[in-house]
Amino acid sequence: MSAKLAPRHYFSTASANQTLPLVRAIVSDIVELFPEVRDREERLARINRSRSRESRPDDLYSEEVEQVRLDLERDVERLQGYIEELHELGVEFKDPVMGLVDFPAQRDGQEVCLCWKLGEPSVEFWHTVEAGFQGREKLTGGETDASPKE
Repeated sequence: MSAKLAPRHYFSTASANQTLPLVRAIVSDIVELFPEVRDREERLARINRSRSRESRPDDLYSEEVEQVRLDLERDVERLQGYIEELHELGVEFKDPVMGLVDFPAQRDGQEVCLCWKLGEPSVEFWHTVEAGFQGREKLTGGETDASPKE
């Protein structure tokens, strides 16, 4: 039995901006948590490299290492949860450093992305799917159509 795929939801500029307060809060959480996760991953990797060179079974730091590993797992799960929240809203998460997201949209019958990054006051840019962030162009108003939300 095959699962029925839901029709793709497209945002208008107005609907993307209506969603933005929640998106901004989620993306802020991601941008705040991501450096901590990256630092913890690097720290754990350094400790593991050091431990493998010394190869002592009575490692004094084993409890600390286990705690770092558990904290890392917890925070990675939190990040995944935030990204899933965005996905459930129909928003595509793109970059944890810049806080970049895309809102699927249509322009002149073609699929495009409304593009927003943390710190911008509203959704003011768009790009083609192929061009990505580097191809961002300023919206001039009322340029995107939306399909009805299912």
